[in-house]
Amino acid sequence: MPRIQLSAGVVAFAAWLFLTPPPVAAQALDWTLELTVRGQKIEGAPVAWNTQQVVVLGRDGQLWRFAPEEAAQYRKAADGFRGYSAADLRAALRREFGHGFEVTSSTHYLVVHPSGSRTAWAEWFEDLYRRFVRYFSVRGFSLAEPPFPLIAIVCHDQAEFARHASRHGPPPDGILGFYSIASNRIVLYEASQEGRGQAAEERHFATVVHEATHQMAFNTGIHSRAAEPPVWVAEGLATVFEGVVGGGGAKGTRQSRINRVRFADFQKNRHTTPASMLADMVAQDEVFRTSPAAAYATAWALTFYLIETQPSGYWQYLARTAARPPLEPYSAAQRTADFTALFGSDWKMLEARLKRFLDELSAR
Repeated sequence: MPRIQLSAGVVAFAAWLFLTPPPVAAQALDWTLELTVRGQKIEGAPVAWNTQQVVVLGRDGQLWRFAPEEAAQYRKAADGFRGYSAADLRAALRREFGHGFEVTSSTHYLVVHPSGSRTAWAEWFEDLYRRFVRYFSVRGFSLAEPPFPLIAIVCHDQAEFARHASRHGPPPDGILGFYSIASNRIVLYEASQEGRGQAAEERHFATVVHEATHQMAFNTGIHSRAAEPPVWVAEGLATVFEGVVGGGGAKGTRQSRINRVRFADFQKNRHTTPASMLADMVAQDEVFRTSPAAAYATAWALTFYLIETQPSGYWQYLARTAARPPLEPYSAAQRTADFTALFGSDWKMLEARLKRFLDELSAR
């Protein structure tokens, strides 16, 4: 197929792209596109497009979103899609980070970390991945293999981490690590053990598990990077897995899988949290900005309750949120309809059952 240059005043790329039918699902990667966006050459699979936005999954795992008029020098490069190999990505990471860092690997991970680091980061992440898969498999959930090596960046210290985090916008105060949906990377830092108490160490550990859970969920088919789930879904699952890793594991007792921090937050806020919290959280994300502590605790509580008592329905709900069309808005009405179709619309009854479930756990 010949290269087509963007003509002045005409969104030529959109017109050219619309000659190809869009994929039927967000994860359908049928062909490879080569183009330049904002001066950078990209090779990737078109995931979704309309006249306002194009979404391309790069061969390096990055997710690109851009307006059609930003594209230039584009052509169909190949039928089908294949990500870069681990060897190619390792070489690219070495060029990107240079002196002072090493790149180590495991079956599913490439980890960039300070040279001479004593922590076996790649092995640690790989063990976390095995726990994640086991947790879902014993509950009858089947996960897809990640399409790319999962990349984690371990900075030397907090200052270097803050500089790296600032590339993604102003980092929130006190942030210890993050997962970027766009880059598909986890970024964290090696915490000094000097002067650190047990609480600080546990918080840092929980943060790493939390962000790694986001990355695993967005790369194994649980969530879609092109059609992001409601915040409570992503954060609820990540907080649940914090408790699983810190407790008795996938096959431990229900009591051992409780996230004690989130459980305490829920109990502390249960009498002041608005009665509409569950319905509000399912319908829209605003509560995570206005009442973050209560929202995170409620997201954990609802997710833990559904996984432990209605795993089949919860899995169907995850599948619904992951299969949404990428560029269509997810309205409050549709979010509520997707949830109530599986779990009912009696919010007072759901809240009563949730609180009874948690009360029974605390009484044991």
